[in-house]
Amino acid sequence: MFYTKDHKTGYLFDHGPFHWLDEKRKRLIDKSWAKLFREEILPRLPVNELEQFYSPGRGAPTKELHAMLGAMVLQQMRDFTDEETIYQYAFNIQWHYALNITDGSDAYISLKTLWNMRHILAERGIYATLFENIADTLAKAFSVDTSLQRLDSVHIFSNMRHLGRIGLFVHTIKKFLINLKRHHRELFDSLEKERTDRYLSKKDESVFSMVKPSESVKTLEESGNDLFFFIEQFKENADVASMSSYMHLVRLLREQCVVEGSSTVSIKPNKDVPSDSLQNPSDPDATYDGHKGQGYQTQIMETYSPDKEQLSLITYVAVEPAHKSDASALMPAVEDTEKRDLTPEEVLADSLYGSDDNCEKAKEHGVFVVSPVTGTKNTKEISLADFVLSDTLTVTTCPEGNNPLFTKQKKDRYVAAFDSETCSTCPGKNGCPVKPGKRGNYLRYDERTVRIALRRATEKTTEFREKYRFRSGIEGTISYTDRKTGIKHLRVRGLKAVSFCATLKAAAVNILRAAAFQTEAIAQ
Repeated sequence: MFYTKDHKTGYLFDHGPFHWLDEKRKRLIDKSWAKLFREEILPRLPVNELEQFYSPGRGAPTKELHAMLGAMVLQQMRDFTDEETIYQYAFNIQWHYALNITDGSDAYISLKTLWNMRHILAERGIYATLFENIADTLAKAFSVDTSLQRLDSVHIFSNMRHLGRIGLFVHTIKKFLINLKRHHRELFDSLEKERTDRYLSKKDESVFSMVKPSESVKTLEESGNDLFFFIEQFKENADVASMSSYMHLVRLLREQCVVEGSSTVSIKPNKDVPSDSLQNPSDPDATYDGHKGQGYQTQIMETYSPDKEQLSLITYVAVEPAHKSDASALMPAVEDTEKRDLTPEEVLADSLYGSDDNCEKAKEHGVFVVSPVTGTKNTKEISLADFVLSDTLTVTTCPEGNNPLFTKQKKDRYVAAFDSETCSTCPGKNGCPVKPGKRGNYLRYDERTVRIALRRATEKTTEFREKYRFRSGIEGTISYTDRKTGIKHLRVRGLKAVSFCATLKAAAVNILRAAAFQTEAIAQ
């Protein structure tokens, strides 16, 4: 049965049921995150999202659902295991105060209750609603100015073993054989014992960990042939083919091998293996980033203030496989915050986010992106930005003050023609982008080239450097989040579980920051 308490109605006396706390502990509670959580966040937690999973009037009542949602956040705040969370929920006075647990019968939750709640939040994506609810509540409570924000990503390692290519083949085949033996024993027994023992026998399996580098190619080819054999052996069996471990075999063959003819398997070179390939059968959602390795990445956007006189609030969190490019992360962040009335006017980001396409799309939403330009910089002494352009982007004069003979425009492409004799005597001709042609010297460009040239010129200004220096502050946020919540190394596997943990850890950081900001404001 769906069960919640009224947390909006206050108590007649200060601290209510916790009046028995002595003055020192009351002062400590008031200075901690617990009071902020109890007064601002707990009453507004989105328990209505859980109504569909429980009967309104039948069956035993659930645990108080405001407190359960709060416990999900507090577990990630302190990076507790499930067992530690149960003990904190039962005995921690600070938790009791924050979650408004006033009855001894409400102070106990079982592991199954914790698992069920986490499963509901992770599978249905309610953790994202929970994060947004907390961020939006704090933004309103602290009157956060969201006009200035910054965006970056952090790499996350899930709870999986990092495997080399041989290890990947061995573990994927082993996992399939174990599942086949468990669910289809007669089919498993029909396989050649020598072939199955190669992966299931501890003695034979240990041989793979002692392969010499000079023999690794041969060992990989043998494992590739075994992989192909198992796939061919059971491809007509619908029950086996529907097993996830069999699908991992098929995926591994497709990504790592080339089948030549009807039975010969060769291993692809490392450079031909895609970055979104299988990294470990225990975590099929994890992918590979050439710079940071296997795992996932989390996009984080937060507000900032140059004078540090307002709360810095994380407004957006999104977890992606590691192979995803940062270039595709800007617009989802802008669109998400726009829906929640937390839209930035200006976003600081590194060069991968600041492609010309992203900048133009962001402008359509009223967002200006401050970012260095990607690609190779123009080594010429004179750039397009040194020419004087009209409002219609046609060239009016060159850097030396010479007018073009004529200009042309076709769609978004432009041409400016200059006198050849004048250009031949120009002192800057060697570093000029104007090129000799049939009837003169020509400068050819398009709208994108103009935008990039102007951005490169802006990068050299003191104003840009003064503004862009605040981007590095998000590195401090990522470091703080890892120190407080352990976001970079998680105990879970799979995209949904990793997203659940990382998102609620970001929500926890918002709470800790808001509490510290409030305490500092009171002290002043």
